[in-house]
Amino acid sequence: MDLQSIKNRFNIIGNAPALNHALNTAVQVAATDLTVLIVGESGVGKEVFSQIIHALSARKHNPFIAVNCGAIPEGTIDSELFGHEKGSFTGAVDNRKGYFETVSGGTIFLDEIGEMPIGTQARLLRVLETGEFIRVGSSKVQKTDVRVIAATNRELLEFTQKGRFREDLYYRLSTVPIRVPSLRDRKEDISLLFRKFVVDFAERYKTMPVQLDEEAKAILINHQWQGNVRELKNIAEQISVLSNTNLINATTLQGFLPDQSKFSRMPVLAGQNQGGEFANEREILYKLFFDMKKDVTELKKMFVEILQNPSLAGAAANFTRESILQDFTGHEVEHNTAQHFITPTNNTAVAQPVLLQDNDMHQHEEIEESLNIIDKEKELILKALKKHKGKRRDASLDLGISERTLYRKLKEYDIED
Repeated sequence: MDLQSIKNRFNIIGNAPALNHALNTAVQVAATDLTVLIVGESGVGKEVFSQIIHALSARKHNPFIAVNCGAIPEGTIDSELFGHEKGSFTGAVDNRKGYFETVSGGTIFLDEIGEMPIGTQARLLRVLETGEFIRVGSSKVQKTDVRVIAATNRELLEFTQKGRFREDLYYRLSTVPIRVPSLRDRKEDISLLFRKFVVDFAERYKTMPVQLDEEAKAILINHQWQGNVRELKNIAEQISVLSNTNLINATTLQGFLPDQSKFSRMPVLAGQNQGGEFANEREILYKLFFDMKKDVTELKKMFVEILQNPSLAGAAANFTRESILQDFTGHEVEHNTAQHFITPTNNTAVAQPVLLQDNDMHQHEEIEESLNIIDKEKELILKALKKHKGKRRDASLDLGISERTLYRKLKEYDIED
């Protein structure tokens, strides 16, 4: 089957070289039983590639199932994948087959594989290497013949370095990696996709398909498209339904596009490259807390030194003033600013001893305790749950973590929502 026929069959629009390369790789690997790891940002269509591989394989007449690992709570994912025995845990009122048992002979697509718990990763590795698994609460080893296709929008190799993903499983999954390009990396396809979407929506809503003028097309092509094809489709539908004219100009289009500046509002922290990215906002918060704690520790050390040697007070005040001015202005402060600390009579620095009282030391300790990461994380979780009236899914989205991770944190901190 040629590439264009595959695109027509699976409704794939575009001719970008990176997209064609990914499709060719999927076609070539489909006839084998090799494990495939599909890598790409959210919204690029990774599941479509898994369907292509299954449809062109010898397993095409056998079951295919897609499992979102990030949507299954950590406490039940083993049961979902491998099954369980009656009475193995609370709520296990009967024996249950897992996906690896029911889909034997077919293909299982594990989306968001990076969210899979470490313990489940060990079980998955055994299935990949030996084809064996054990139900939860059982001691009987069972066999399965399942082809595994995994997908992720994260860099799993970085996860292995942080201990969040097994290195042996990573190399076992990525026997054949397929990287699906983001929409901004295939700009030549954006206009084609938009045209296809507006025609489809016009047919659905019984309206005339909208068109873009040249300036609007340029804006559409140069938009960042953080949500990729999914975001483009949503914008096309909004314009098709809400626009008052069929010819869309640049001003009208800008009203539908999200403000790209919001993606660059997060501060760049000291010691990070300008192009560096954080996995989520919580990592930025952790970095800020660590920096604050380090600064407080340095201040405490400086005060103790001044207490032991009062003559250092003037120099410390001079240094502190220069540092603050430099932080706010971005320029080195000339040394003659020290004259503010020198008396006009004898040109000697006025050194006032700094005395630390017991209550000052206690207050400092209280500051350090308030910077505890666990306390802050628990406080953020409670605020998110209160904000969203106990809805875990909305709270996890607001916190920038998966629902499974939030579920684990609730148990860990004994939070009743």
